[in-house]
Order: sequence, then structure tokens, then C-alpha cells
Amino acid sequence: MNQEIAFIKREALKAKPEIHSLGFGKYFSDYMFVMDYDINNGWFDPRITPYEPLTLDPAAMVFHYGQAIFEGMKAYKAVDGTIQLFRPDKNMARLNDSCKRLCIPEIDENFLLGAIKQLVLTEQDWVPEGEGTSLYIRPFIFSTEPYLGVRPSHQYKLLVILSPVGAYYGDQLSPVKIYVEEQYVRAVIGGVGHVKTAGNYAASLKAQEKAEANGYAQILWLDAKENKFVEEVGSMNIFFKINGEVVTPKLNGSILPGVTRDSVIQLLNHWNIPVREEKLSIEEVFAAHNRGELEEVFGAGTAAVISPVGELNWKDQTITINDGQIGQISQRLYDEMTGIQLGKKDDPFNWTVKVSQVEV
Repeated sequence: MNQEIAFIKREALKAKPEIHSLGFGKYFSDYMFVMDYDINNGWFDPRITPYEPLTLDPAAMVFHYGQAIFEGMKAYKAVDGTIQLFRPDKNMARLNDSCKRLCIPEIDENFLLGAIKQLVLTEQDWVPEGEGTSLYIRPFIFSTEPYLGVRPSHQYKLLVILSPVGAYYGDQLSPVKIYVEEQYVRAVIGGVGHVKTAGNYAASLKAQEKAEANGYAQILWLDAKENKFVEEVGSMNIFFKINGEVVTPKLNGSILPGVTRDSVIQLLNHWNIPVREEKLSIEEVFAAHNRGELEEVFGAGTAAVISPVGELNWKDQTITINDGQIGQISQRLYDEMTGIQLGKKDDPFNWTVKVSQVEV
């Protein structure tokens, strides 16, 4: 794809929010990237336009049949004043995996990454500086054809929006409490649990609502067939340090292959810390705790980076992990990952991609 990206200037820029008020996903930058698709032209008309509401036909197929996918990635203000992305090639590849599963036309990964860089460069003043802050990048694609027959749409829209964010859970490294869900399921092998489609998250809301009502921050999902094996948390993959080894559920077709998950595994291998990907039952987790062998539990995801888990509740049994404190591995992973993202530490894996030098 070799198309020039048009730029449409807005009349006035927004006021930037205060760093302390950022939260997650509350504010949005001045511009967004937009590109359209139809069956005759392919992907066309790439443009950076003012951030504004969309107008869609009431019969747009996304409203009725749910063809909608997305990605989550971040831009960071590095200590040398540059802006950099973290493993964006993995996000582009995963976006196309989602396209394939949802029968959406694939995108040119290099072109979209270039467009994201151009958008971030345009909005470089929106990249916040401060502990735990970043510019969240949300690419997404949805079907727009007005048609009520059940088939893949012939028209789509791709957008990228930007949101300056703080820590996902507030106090980033304060261990969270997690509820193990038994009644509801999110995804099954052969379904769409391994891709980032909107319906996965809609399916999680009822259980999340129940967990929050009982004082828990997140859900830990079990497998849909036997309601026995650990899968993932609503917003992140999950890891357990048991008797000196780190264990994470093996990818099986119903678990999202997280970019941060993959990064954690590579770092642990790099440090010669034993790490295994395998099926792990919730009974094994609680049994390990009862033996005094469950040393740490932590989640890993783009939004939270590393999030230590201090409490698990399953079948009215509550266990406290590491006395409710962040564990040594969790802290080390967080420090290393954020250090690489912010340019404070060496990047032996070549994970970071510079956007541009920030001009003052």
C-alpha cells in the first residue's frame, strides 16, 4: 500500500488534562487516523482528521453482527526526550490475526504502523511525562455496510485514537484482589478468545460487575469446558510463581497471546528463571498455597504492564499471596519492562521503536 496520508487541521486545540487527573481512557487527543474499505477499492483514503463523533447508518452491520476488533499499545516519553513505541510489530500482526478470524480484510502492517507513528508525532504534546504515564494507542476496525443479511460486511472503517493515561489500577504496584469466576465463561477453544474482538469484552461484563460488587478488581476466568483450568484475567494474562518456578497457562486458542505476556517469558528466560507454559488447574494453585509454595501471582498486559495479585477468591475460599505485598519477580519485571519502555535500561531484544525526536 503506497498512499499519501492526508491531514485535515482542526480550528482550535483542546486543553491538556492535568497529569494527576488522567486515570485510564478518560481523555482523547486532538486528532485521529481514519481509513475506509470497500470491496471494490480495498483500503483507501487514509487521513489524519480532528477527533470527532462518527455518523453511521442504523443498519451498519457492526450494530447487528458485531464485526469489531481492536488493539492496545502505548507511546512513551523516553528519558532522552524521544517518543518510543514498545513492540508495535506484534500489535500489527495480532490485529491481522483478529481480521482473519472475524472475516475482516487484512491491513498492510507496515503502512498502518507508519500511520500510527505519524499520528503520534502530530500529537507529541499529548504524550505525558510522569511515573506510570503514557499515551495509549487504540487502533480498531468495524463493519459499516448498511445490510441486515448475515455475512461478512463489504465495507469497513479503521480508526486510531489516542488517550493520555496514568496507571490502570491507580496505585500501579499495589496488589489487586481477584475473583475466580465459576458461573460465567468468556471464551471457548475454536471460538474467538484468542483475538481482540469487542464481543469478548461484552461477554465479560456480567461477571466483572459481580466481582466488583464483592470488592474485587478483576475476574480470573477458568476454561469453559471443565470449569477447572486457569485461563486469563479480564485485562491481562496471568502468572504464578510456585516453588521457585513461574507458570503461566499455555496458549490454547481461547487465551489471548499477550504482547506483555510474551515479553515476560523472554525476560525470565533471559534471567535464567525457570518459566513454564502449561495447563494449570485452579485446584493446583490453591493446593500450592496450602503447601506454602505459592510465592507470587501477577498479571501482565499493555494497560497494567505488571500487576501483582494479593488475593484470590474461589468457591468462598480466600487466599492471600505473599502477605498482600508485591513479590520480588513482579517488581523486577515491572522495573525492567518500564525501564526499557522509557529508555532508562538497555534494550537487548530491540523491542522499542523510536517515533521521532521531540521538538521543544
